[in-house]
Amino acid sequence: MAERIVVIGAGGFGRETLDVVEALIAAGEPLQLLGVVDSGPRPVDLGRLGERGIVYLGTDEEWLPTAAGDEHFVVAIGSPAVREVVARRFTDAGLRATTLIHPRAVIGSQTRIGDGVVITSGVQVSTNVTIGDHAHLNPASIIGHDATLADFVSVNPGAIVSGNVVVENGVLLGAGSVVLQGLTVGAGAIVGAAACVTKDVTAATTVKGVPAR
Repeated sequence: MAERIVVIGAGGFGRETLDVVEALIAAGEPLQLLGVVDSGPRPVDLGRLGERGIVYLGTDEEWLPTAAGDEHFVVAIGSPAVREVVARRFTDAGLRATTLIHPRAVIGSQTRIGDGVVITSGVQVSTNVTIGDHAHLNPASIIGHDATLADFVSVNPGAIVSGNVVVENGVLLGAGSVVLQGLTVGAGAIVGAAACVTKDVTAATTVKGVPAR
């Protein structure tokens, strides 16, 4: 029986997540895409959903009361903080999160991946990596051996997490950023695009530049 999936978020990452779902279906995975839920979609996003024949199911408030209860969801919203709020809302409604891994992603041995994770095309995950719930790995990002990514982490396109790095809850790693071996990025921190992290990053701070400060 096919797993019935709802994607939450009609924006850019939402539509990238739809690409992952469609690639999995094309590869023979038993999935059924029901459509997209979004609490405030832009007209351009609705138009782009329509162009590819994806059903807009309505806002959270409109769709959740109609849910049958057997649907699985994935929150495809870029902001870690917003993603956490939305994920908890759908979990509290009794729905289960699903994990989506693009067929062209490379996943190493002994890797543990949580619920609600989205791993897009071209991602490389090394060995003995732990990825928490509702993390996002954007295209061409690289996760080194023995790294730990906590819940609601976002790794943006082309970012590199080196070996033995710890990325705590709700961190956003900007596009093309690099975190060097063995460091810790504290909860809620933001690492700017193309930054190079050479020392531990304090929780709830923003760092940028080379070296990142």
